[in-house]
Amino acid sequence: MTNMASMYCVKCKAKKEISDSDLTKTTVGKANRSALKGKCPDCGTTVFKFIKG
Repeated sequence: MTNMASMYCVKCKAKKEISDSDLTKTTVGKANRSALKGKCPDCGTTVFKFIKG
């Protein structure tokens, strides 16, 4: 079973389920906040979400 992350696509204006295999964990900004980055399965736009950790 593959885990899925729910992320908002700005272009589609809807939440999309993105598989963990398509996600990249990264850090952002001066505070080094953790985030997930991936691609929308419908339109291919980059989706982004801040996470704890």
